[in-house]
Amino acid sequence: MSILRLGLCVTGVYAMFLLWAIAQERLSVPFQSVDGESTHKFKSALFIGTCQSFLSSLSALCYIYTRRKPGSAFFSLLGLDVPTPPSQSNGSSKANGTSGSKIYINGHSRTGHPSPTSLFSHRKRLLLGYLQCSSFIALAAPFGFAALSYITYPTMVLGKSCKLVPVMLMNFLLYRRKFAPHKYLVVALVTTGISVFMFFGNEKPSKATSNKTPDGTQSPYPQLIGIAYLLINLILDGAVNSTQDEIFSKYKVSGQQMMFWINAFCTVLTTALGTLPLPYIPVLHPTSGTQSEFGTALEFIRTHPSVVVPLVQFSITGALGQLFIFETLQHFGSLTLVTITLTRKMFTMILSVVVYNHKLTLGQWLGAAIVFAGISIEAFVKRKDVHAKQVVLEKEKAQIKSL
Repeated sequence: MSILRLGLCVTGVYAMFLLWAIAQERLSVPFQSVDGESTHKFKSALFIGTCQSFLSSLSALCYIYTRRKPGSAFFSLLGLDVPTPPSQSNGSSKANGTSGSKIYINGHSRTGHPSPTSLFSHRKRLLLGYLQCSSFIALAAPFGFAALSYITYPTMVLGKSCKLVPVMLMNFLLYRRKFAPHKYLVVALVTTGISVFMFFGNEKPSKATSNKTPDGTQSPYPQLIGIAYLLINLILDGAVNSTQDEIFSKYKVSGQQMMFWINAFCTVLTTALGTLPLPYIPVLHPTSGTQSEFGTALEFIRTHPSVVVPLVQFSITGALGQLFIFETLQHFGSLTLVTITLTRKMFTMILSVVVYNHKLTLGQWLGAAIVFAGISIEAFVKRKDVHAKQVVLEKEKAQIKSL
């Protein structure tokens, strides 16, 4: 049964995110209008993000509901309950010979129930943490989408494979955490690999044709803009991951509960930004004039119906893919998930090269190999750490049994 579950998880992650990647790259190139005479790019990253986050929150809620335990309360299902500490009543339900009175210690009653003030404070801090993650995600997505106008999709995939760098940076800046020495080696290899990949690249991104110097050579500035957008996206992603780590360390919540709340808040934020008639803001609100971005997006869909299929594919596969990720994490641990994710990103880059006919030089393949070698070191060290912890745990269990 365990082998079957693992097979389903691996198949689900691969299938969903490979289809998701194909749809994402398709959304970054021009679509033909209904009259067949012109092509235009779909620029509304907020609309794309809203579609995916809404379906992701809905799928997480359905997952939580179907896997619920009998008699579970609503707030418990959504992870908003305060963990109840052990009773401090010394075996008695009365305090100082009185009954019916509640005595609170550290925000909890002597019977172990949280006080209303403590419960409200707990939920407020937790929801603010989710809102912080959602704000970072809502800001990060437009920069990632805009980067594809200046760099190729394989470059984007390789850059997104290097999340360890911004995660470490944001963990240090926000929470002053320190890391093992091997992680700095991984960062050095990843940075070197990305540099080699970019240096040997000669393929034109989607906007490159209109960015040439007077002598006809390709200008490097558009690619630098794309790299800058990608770096902003990665830094914001690093802030999301470090905040998620902080939430998991402080609160007893499941991955599906976090998935629901973060995507629900993302839907609210992006809907608000997309419906307000904001002025032109580079990257974040590319719509000119006072028209809302969602209005422009819906008009684009009406005049370019071919965008519907990749948009639906992107939203559905992204939502289902997240569920397979959390299912893998819950039953097989982060080590298995890291291995699946690493190989999935390699296949994503190869699939992009095959499907969209990207041309990579030998130097670019070398750079990609250096990046994946660095990430493999991280996975190898993590495997050793997990194995060592399992050995210690088994020894402790054997000692307990002998007693």
